[in-house]
Amino acid sequence: MKKLTFDIEISAPADKVWNAMWKEENYKKWTAAFCEGSTTKSTWKQGERIHFLDPNGNGMYSEISTLVPNEKMFFTHIGNLKNFKEQPIDDESKAWSGAIENYSLNEENGKTKISVVIDVLEKYIEYYNKTFGLGLTIIKEIAEN
Repeated sequence: MKKLTFDIEISAPADKVWNAMWKEENYKKWTAAFCEGSTTKSTWKQGERIHFLDPNGNGMYSEISTLVPNEKMFFTHIGNLKNFKEQPIDDESKAWSGAIENYSLNEENGKTKISVVIDVLEKYIEYYNKTFGLGLTIIKEIAEN
C-alpha cells in the first residue's frame, strides 16, 4: 500500500468546514466524486463502526479510531460490506484491512486547511489522484457558500 496526501485551504472556520464534510446531506454531495449515491451508517462515535455504502448496500466497514469535532476524523478500514452486511475478512480484504483514512482540520485566521492521509492499494492510486481533489473542491464550495 502507498500513503497518499491531499490538502486544500478553505476560506471558512473549522466548524463550517466540519459540517460541510460530515453533515449527512453534505457528505452525500462531496462523496459523489467517488461514487454517486454514497452514504454512511454510523453513530459517529469514536471507537465505533461506520459503514460506507453505495446505493446497493455494498461498500466497506471501518472503525472511527479518532474523532475530535472540528479537528480530526480518523478511520481504520476493516472489511467489505455486501447487501448491508459485514463480510468476513477474505484474501481480497486482507490486502487492505487496517488501512487508514485520516482527515485533519487546522484553522488559522478564519481559514481552514484540510489535510487527508490515506493508505491506497497500488491499483487505486490513479483513481484517488483523480477523484480526491474533486471531492475536496466540493467541500470547499459547500463551506464557502
